[in-house]
Amino acid sequence: MDLTLPHETDTLALGRRLATVLRDGGVVYLQGDLGAGKTTLCRGLIQALGHSGAVKSPTYTLVEPYEFQGRRLYHFDLYRLGEPEELEYIGIRDYFDPGVICLVEWPGQGGDRIPAPDLQVTLERNQNGRLARLRACTEAGQNMLGELTKI
Repeated sequence: MDLTLPHETDTLALGRRLATVLRDGGVVYLQGDLGAGKTTLCRGLIQALGHSGAVKSPTYTLVEPYEFQGRRLYHFDLYRLGEPEELEYIGIRDYFDPGVICLVEWPGQGGDRIPAPDLQVTLERNQNGRLARLRACTEAGQNMLGELTKI
């Protein structure tokens, strides 16, 4: 699924749409160059779930936890990760539980230490703002994409 996002508000809106299809949890890889809109997309999603504060990329902390009425979300930014093995120091395996939403920016840095995604979102700059390419990687991801087309 390819979507054109002419304005930042469109990227935030896509995040809100993703929040509705991630109600049962899931792993989402967010890919794209610096400034492509990955964190903006996360902000739309996290705010749609009820967070009212700032949403920043956890570039230096690697992970930012959120909790919404008993639901957990972890926002990862692996850009500054030196080696995938460093993820063991933060107990990476404890984050990816069923029902949890995990948003992973720069997933390639995590190697095989992070699970495969349900959805992969690639953001690119283009002359009309941004282009979002969404790809399902699991059956759950296929169901999510199917729901997104109806929203």
